[in-house]
Amino acid sequence: MITFLDFYKRLTKKSNPNVKKDKILTFPTKVLTGSDTSKETVTLTLKIKEGQETNNYIIYRAYIAQRTNERQGTVNTLTRAEVKGGGRKPWKQKGTGRARAGSNRSPLWKGGGVSFGPKPKIYTNKINRKEWQLAVRSLIILKEPIITVIDHDFSSITKTNDFINLFQTCNVNFSQKITLIVPTIAESLFKATRNIKTTNIMRADTLNLITLLESDYLFISKDSLKIIEETYNG
Repeated sequence: MITFLDFYKRLTKKSNPNVKKDKILTFPTKVLTGSDTSKETVTLTLKIKEGQETNNYIIYRAYIAQRTNERQGTVNTLTRAEVKGGGRKPWKQKGTGRARAGSNRSPLWKGGGVSFGPKPKIYTNKINRKEWQLAVRSLIILKEPIITVIDHDFSSITKTNDFINLFQTCNVNFSQKITLIVPTIAESLFKATRNIKTTNIMRADTLNLITLLESDYLFISKDSLKIIEETYNG
């Protein structure tokens, strides 16, 4: 017999945030060629913490880390010591009525050096591997409504028109950002899509978080699902 105290403890028991469980995403498989009569469904299993399907803060941290690491840091300005010229005193110290000057490369002069200007710098922002994996998993869960799983051999695509005609069956607007995730990027597929500015091709084991975040359409090859599970469920 369950006492009222036991019932109350069960009712108010908080979920353990360190316990991981599986979030199973189910997608119908779409065949782009021929008549799509198959009703096959596939699943993508992602590990999440109990009581928290997505972690928006980790997505934010991963976004900042990627943006920071992409900075080249090559901007450079010259100080008065580095600007060419300026070794001769422009005029004598006294007797001219003008302000004293020791060099025409002073920061106060046109063509002079820059005071406290930017210098080359290495920008790094480290994020742990498991945090990055969690950010990608959370983002995939958030993008679930726009994900379409496709069963097609993309290595057979050799022309841009072939790619466009293939995806028009999905009612895709090519003025919006399209992302395709495949196991490997064939050279023919890369050449066929490189002149479509709104299309990005990614390998399943090297997903780009910002590209995922900015996608309006997210297409995943059926063969890529297992690779995503193995790579990002760490």
